[in-house]
Amino acid sequence: CRREVWLRSFLRRLCRDPTLADDLAQQVFLQAWRSLATLKSVAAFGGWLRRLAINAWLAHRRKSAVTALDPLPQELPVSVMLVPAVGERFDLDRALSHLAQDERLCIVLAYSEGMSHGEISAATSLPLGTVKSHIRRGTRRLRGLLHAYQPPEEHVHVG
Repeated sequence: CRREVWLRSFLRRLCRDPTLADDLAQQVFLQAWRSLATLKSVAAFGGWLRRLAINAWLAHRRKSAVTALDPLPQELPVSVMLVPAVGERFDLDRALSHLAQDERLCIVLAYSEGMSHGEISAATSLPLGTVKSHIRRGTRRLRGLLHAYQPPEEHVHVG
């Protein structure tokens, strides 16, 4: 199912653990099944499912109270970044896993899900200024982590 693939991919970007992401996806689908009567419009299903997924991930974070994970390196080794068989998607997901949880959430919602800053603020209950800061800071860190994908600077000689 297309929605299942999307949901698992979305949650895997938020979690550092693919098994946890799959467990959360199952919880979301179960919650969706139980709450299907509250869905007001079939056209709103995607956004409604995304909101359930965000809530499931935030609830898991609150329950686990894991705020300080093992520190991760600020930069990924170039050898990890350039494995051709793995590809850009793996590198992006790996780089996302190095962001703080709130930064990762805001980046994924903004760039993968196409949500506006206001929509992210409403969905996560984070203040708008905080959402903007997380996106700005997370984007800066991602640029550093994914520097191997940036085109080399061209030097222009005048003369």
